[in-house]
Parts: sequence; C-alpha cells; structure tokens
Amino acid sequence: MPKGKFITLEGIDGAGKSTHLSWIPAFLEARGVRVKLTREPGGTPLGETLRALLLDKAQQLHADTEALLMFAARREHLDKVILPALNAGDWVLCDRFTDASYAYQSGGSGLAWERVAALESWVQGEVQPDLTLYFDVPAEVGKARTQAVRATDRFEQEGHAFFEKVRAAYLRRAHESAGRMIVIDGSRPLDEVKKSVELIVLSSCF
Repeated sequence: MPKGKFITLEGIDGAGKSTHLSWIPAFLEARGVRVKLTREPGGTPLGETLRALLLDKAQQLHADTEALLMFAARREHLDKVILPALNAGDWVLCDRFTDASYAYQSGGSGLAWERVAALESWVQGEVQPDLTLYFDVPAEVGKARTQAVRATDRFEQEGHAFFEKVRAAYLRRAHESAGRMIVIDGSRPLDEVKKSVELIVLSSCF
C-alpha cells in the first residue's frame, strides 16, 4: 500500500490557516484521497490536555518547559495518529507541526534555534512533512484578524514585537526548508490565496 502524504499548514495567528483547513479536505477527497485532519498541539487525548495547559493565559511557562511540552505532545501525536495514518495510505493534514516550534518557541520565546533542532531530531528522526503551506501576513494583519473573531489565548495575547519575531523565524525556516515549505502571501484576497493553494498541492503531491 502506498504511504500517504503529510501536509502541514503554518502561519502566525490570523494568517488564514483555519479558513483553508475548512476546504482542503474536500478538495483532496474529491481526488480519491482519504484525509486525516489533525492539529498541534493536540491530536491525541494527552496532546489536547497539554494544548489546554499551553494556551492557558494563567500560565507563565519557561521557554524550555514550553518547548518540552510541545515536543511531548508531538511524540504522542506521531506515534498514535500521524504515522499510523500515513502507513495506512491516508493523507494527514495537520494544523501546525515542528515549524511552529521554531517560530514560536525559538523566534517568539527566545529558545536557541539549536535546542529546537535537537528536540526535532530526537522526537521525529527523519520524519518531515511532504509539503508545508506557510501563510505569510504582517504581524498587524494577523493580530487584527484574530481579535475580530475570538478571545485571545496565551500566545495570541502577545504584543506586536513577539509576532514580528515569530514571523521572522517562520521566514528563516522557509528559507532553510525551500522546496518543502512554500510561502504564500496570505494578505491577498481569499479567492486568490485559495487558487494558489490548489495549484501548489496539485503540483507538489499528485
């Protein structure tokens, strides 16, 4: 049985990931693909428990603690959800993965880039997404979009400077992972962004 494809969506809060996650599964299923939709942190009972802790505005976590909890959730996610689905021939569509740890824990919270790389190597070995769609928007655009639709969580309540650093880390990661991680201008009209996503997925995965 052919192994499934692993596609991740990345971006700062308000970049448009959730909007596009709402239609991509049907787009893939129409082409004969079985899709497993999941998210990080989360995806498993333990992951969802850790997600609630990590996003809780009452928590003040050390950057090391934050990263270790993220990667603990990721290890369970890989073991219980992602790898079994891929080995069964399903395509996994995941709202954030390790690129987010480089962006938020290293870029935003200041953890050394090399520490995230060490955790990445330990937890996932050679496992990497087949394709990552990174929706890039200015920090102020993401902030405005987020505040317009929901109450903010622990990360979303951070200031402009934090999200500028997160965005810069995402762009560094995209440069280092050229070919796998595709930068999409998420500030364009929705229909234009959707068309770009369709073309990228078709050319990269089919």
